[in-house]
Amino acid sequence: MYIKKIMLLEYRNYRNMTVDLGRNVNVFMGDNAQGKTNILEAMYYCGFAKSHRTNRDKELVNWDSEKSFISLSVGKERIDKRIDINIFKDGKKAIKVNSIKINKIGELVGVFNVVMFSPEDLKIVKESPGIRRKFLDMELSQLNKKYYYSLVQYNKILNERNTVLKQKKVDVSMLDIYDLQLSEFAEYIVRERIKYIDKLNEHGKIVHNEITSGKEVIEFKYLSSIKSLDDIKKSFLEGLEKNRSKDIEKRLTSIGPHRDDFLILINDIDAKSYGSQGQQRTAVLSIKFASLRIIKDITGEYPVLLLDDVLSELDFNRKKYVLTSIGQIQTVITCTGIEDLTEYLDEKARVFKVQDGIILT
Repeated sequence: MYIKKIMLLEYRNYRNMTVDLGRNVNVFMGDNAQGKTNILEAMYYCGFAKSHRTNRDKELVNWDSEKSFISLSVGKERIDKRIDINIFKDGKKAIKVNSIKINKIGELVGVFNVVMFSPEDLKIVKESPGIRRKFLDMELSQLNKKYYYSLVQYNKILNERNTVLKQKKVDVSMLDIYDLQLSEFAEYIVRERIKYIDKLNEHGKIVHNEITSGKEVIEFKYLSSIKSLDDIKKSFLEGLEKNRSKDIEKRLTSIGPHRDDFLILINDIDAKSYGSQGQQRTAVLSIKFASLRIIKDITGEYPVLLLDDVLSELDFNRKKYVLTSIGQIQTVITCTGIEDLTEYLDEKARVFKVQDGIILT
């Protein structure tokens, strides 16, 4: 899978921009605040219909315009795709795939597979469980439409259950109904997450071993608020019943996939609490490159890799690993200079200069 062309109209600081990309390495170089990340953001948006930087779509529209437009032409082994997205100032969006309008985001997810690695991804290791859950949900959603559907339904029912819990007089009969509905989707969500963690261990350990020259071992462990994972549905229902008084008092649902997490261990030590900055960066690198391999295993094609100003953050060994591991993968890199990249760029690589929302080739 690879991007053939991207067009941006009135997208952030781009008034009218079209770029043809090469199938290998593409470098967007320029000073800070020129619009390099905006290009990667638009590519990412075509995969998930959301930005990796903001939850407010209206921020993607140029200040002087009422809407922005992204068009992405994607080459695939079977059927090429073109994704067209209009984003309006009021936050609404209209999406077409090969000129056919789609009505649900779930119809877009998986059309264009992408893995992004940015400095903010350190949060996967360092910050709250919600960040790690989001990572799992995004990766699984682009690989499994049933997972995406189950997650949407689970969150919808969860919100309805929490609304009941916030009422002055809680309707217990409604909680019974919601508990049963939640358990159906929770079982599938947790099982798929555990399978993904198993794959993350399978590939992540190999990647981490290569980066650290065998000096470190990484391991991922799923942490569930559901007591028994042998019979998830039964255990979840029992937990909801046991915690019902607590839930009514707190006015929220205290257990379920929305409370789960996963642990990142390096040499059996919790990387979040005790890992060095270097170890945490290596852990994220291992996660991202494992994700690439997982997508290749499942879809038969590598996704597009987006590297947003991360190479300057990596030491020599980690940078070398990244740049020598992307031979078969279309990679889009943003940076302020290419001095450290020149020995890894061949005649197939394309370099673009970005200056104030204009691409210079």
